[in-house]
Amino acid sequence: MPRLPVTDRREALVEAALRVMARDGLAAGTTRAVVAEAGMSLASFHYAFASRDELLAELVRRVVGRELAAATAVLDPADGLAGCLRAAAGGYLAHLEDDPGAEQLRLELTLHAVRDPALHAVAREQYRAYTDAAATLLDQAAALTGSTWGRPVPELARLLVTLVDGATTTWLVDRDTAATRAALDAAVELFAVRYTA
Repeated sequence: MPRLPVTDRREALVEAALRVMARDGLAAGTTRAVVAEAGMSLASFHYAFASRDELLAELVRRVVGRELAAATAVLDPADGLAGCLRAAAGGYLAHLEDDPGAEQLRLELTLHAVRDPALHAVAREQYRAYTDAAATLLDQAAALTGSTWGRPVPELARLLVTLVDGATTTWLVDRDTAATRAALDAAVELFAVRYTA
């Protein structure tokens, strides 16, 4: 393999890790499996990442970024606040259906990090990133539609993460998209009616 700059090498390794772990689970995502998937040597991994834990932290950032991108891709101010939130929920649900392995990996990463005191900071960072992404979505939807939230956005962002986490876990278990869409619609109504100024 030609010599790659470290940023390209990191990118290739993160994508390889996502493929391996989304397909086979977190435990299968050893450094050897990741470099094999990327077509690189083990030395290439250690050149790009100090540890597997550093790779896991990067995976968290990548998954959160993709979720936010899916949720904010089609926000239209003409749809009003509820319409923007409904579009965000639909975008997220489409992302979930398209790549359930990534969301299952996200849950595995969380539980793994919470169980291991050395990795607990990864779980905290994961949920800080989710809450920040939720706050970005709420701020963006309000700004686009000229709306004002009636409660502090950090509080609403935490509530949104809690609701989406539950909807995601339930969908991963039953794969009932219609029921999940209905639950997310109820959440949209809650936010658009109860929590606006």
